[in-house]
Amino acid sequence: MVETGQMGETIEDIILSQDKRGMLALRPYLPDDYCSQAAQFIMDNPGDVIIVTGFYVVMAGKPETDGPSGAIAIGEALKALGRKVTYVSDEYTTPVLREFGNGSDVIDFPIDGVASSKKQAKGILEQVKPSLLISIERCGRTREDTYLNMRYVDISRHTARLDYLFDSDVPSVGIGDGGNEIGMGNLAEVIPQVDSLPDYPAVNQVDRLVIASVSNWGGYGLVAALSRISGQNLLPSVESETAMLHGMIESGVVDGTTGDAVPTVDNFSAEENGALLTRLHQAVASK
Repeated sequence: MVETGQMGETIEDIILSQDKRGMLALRPYLPDDYCSQAAQFIMDNPGDVIIVTGFYVVMAGKPETDGPSGAIAIGEALKALGRKVTYVSDEYTTPVLREFGNGSDVIDFPIDGVASSKKQAKGILEQVKPSLLISIERCGRTREDTYLNMRYVDISRHTARLDYLFDSDVPSVGIGDGGNEIGMGNLAEVIPQVDSLPDYPAVNQVDRLVIASVSNWGGYGLVAALSRISGQNLLPSVESETAMLHGMIESGVVDGTTGDAVPTVDNFSAEENGALLTRLHQAVASK
């Protein structure tokens, strides 16, 4: 059953609203309640969690605002449920996660070649022993073994091969908004059929895929679904998310669509982001 929020909205309706990229075209290929299913999957795999994020923005040589906030929202929710959370990213985004991750462990995955990266991934999994992997807004490799942004620019030299973590048999959840992120391999045959989505999508597959108009919104949606299952509102407040967004900009993070150091996420303002989060709060409260 698809659970609804205010005015009959489901969590999935909310996180796919204001769709600018064509992600709605992928919705028929996922379960109606894919966000709730992903949240239940997380609950069904208790234990320590690795969350990966961080997307390099060529125009600025910096990481983007979409991803880290959603990762931290998920991480804080899981910590509130008694889970240990470790963030993994590369040199561009680990400083952001250390600053805003509220004391969670952060691992810097080196940007390196195939063999070294596979060894690094194996070592991290042996060290952390996670029961679950979550990726949010993290570039995944194509069939050609390149990492491409939405403009088909090759960012491989600036992207650690974190997707090798997901080549393991550890249960996994992926969140994306464009088709080039870890997890989008679940729909790799469908994505090129949508004109606004990549011809060369990411190939990494996950056990549960969450799509959204903005990946952070997918993260919030996942937390909203976890809130319903756990019976406690685990969502961050609008005020704290707005403050974090401004703080990240001050730390050198930029909007991924423009490359500008302004408090926007995929060109959505802090106010628009807050309004979306408010709708999710209402959806949790109305259950």
